[in-house]
Amino acid sequence: MTSVAEARWGLVFWEQAGRAYASITGPETRTRTAPVPEGATFTGIDFAVGTSLRAMPTATLVDGGIGLPDTTRRTFRLDGARWRTPGLDDAEALVASLVRAGIVVRDPLVADVLRGHRPAVSGRTVERRFRAATGLTRGAVRQIERARTAAASLAAGDPAADVVARLDYFDEPHLARALRAYVGRTAGQLREGAGGAIGLDVDQRLTS
Repeated sequence: MTSVAEARWGLVFWEQAGRAYASITGPETRTRTAPVPEGATFTGIDFAVGTSLRAMPTATLVDGGIGLPDTTRRTFRLDGARWRTPGLDDAEALVASLVRAGIVVRDPLVADVLRGHRPAVSGRTVERRFRAATGLTRGAVRQIERARTAAASLAAGDPAADVVARLDYFDEPHLARALRAYVGRTAGQLREGAGGAIGLDVDQRLTS
């Protein structure tokens, strides 16, 4: 599967051949090919940009991840405690529990800046907080999120010229370079659904 660049970190749970696994996935700064084990079933949780793990700097997860030990079908271990392994119906409950326990923390400044607000702090402070929370620069987060949104729009059938104008790309070659670096597809491949499996949630990106 083609893995698309991603500014968010996450938790992934999967089963294969009767065994259960879990890992923390980090932000990805580029597209890559990700193996998909045959016969495996997955449940994944993506956390919002600006959240992080209390015990693990997000910068250590960039372009990588960490497997979690002692995972079973029922429980997994994170930050010194055992938690119930989630399914599709109780992932939100797990996230709420991790937040209440202080294991997942959030920097509200990052969320405010992403919404277009201008905080009453210096640009250097904003950049430092972005790096601490996301492991990435503010510019990198913006470029990755923009490329993912562009890819989702193209996959939904929007003309490349409209995507260029709406997302403030300089021109179509500029868009093409971003797609190549962050998505691993051309505009034509995205429109046609060509190129094989790709890790891009079209509906989520168009509505988020």
